Amino acid sequence: MSKTLSFKTYSAKPGEVERTWYVIDAENQVLGRLAAQIATVLRGKHKPQFTPHIDTGDFVVVTNAGKVALSGKKHDDKTYFSHSQYPGGTRFEKAKDILRKKPEKVVEHAVWGMLPHNNLGRQLFRKLKVYAGPEHPHAAQMPVEMKVNQ
Repeated sequence: MSKTLSFKTYSAKPGEVERTWYVIDAENQVLGRLAAQIATVLRGKHKPQFTPHIDTGDFVVVTNAGKVALSGKKHDDKTYFSHSQYPGGTRFEKAKDILRKKPEKVVEHAVWGMLPHNNLGRQLFRKLKVYAGPEHPHAAQMPVEMKVNQ
C-alpha cells in the first residue's frame, strides 16, 4: 500500500551552463571579503544548479584593484612568499610593495587561495579578470554591476 518515493538529484552538464559577466569595483573594499565573494561567483555557488565537479560559475571583472583595502596593519606587515626553485631563491615581498608595483596580483592571490587547487580551480581562475584602474576591455560582454557586501 505504501508508495515508494523517487528523488532525482540534478547534475549540471558543462554545455548547458549559462554564463554572466559581472564587474566589481574594488575601491575601498576589504580584500578578504571581496575575494570570498568573487570566489563564490567564479565557482557558481550562487546559482541553484551548482554542481561541485562542473564549472557552473560566471566571469568576474575586477576594477580599481590598486585601491583595495587591507584591514589592520596588513598593509605594512603582510608578506608574500615566492621561490624560484633554485637554492637560496626565496623571495619575500610586502603587501604595500606589491600594491604599488602590480596591484592585480594581490587580488588574484587572495582569490586563488579560495578556489580548489586542481584542474577545475585552474579553469575557474581563468574567468577572473583583474585591472588596476577603472577601465577594462570587456564592455562588449555587457557585464552587470555587482555590489559587494562589506
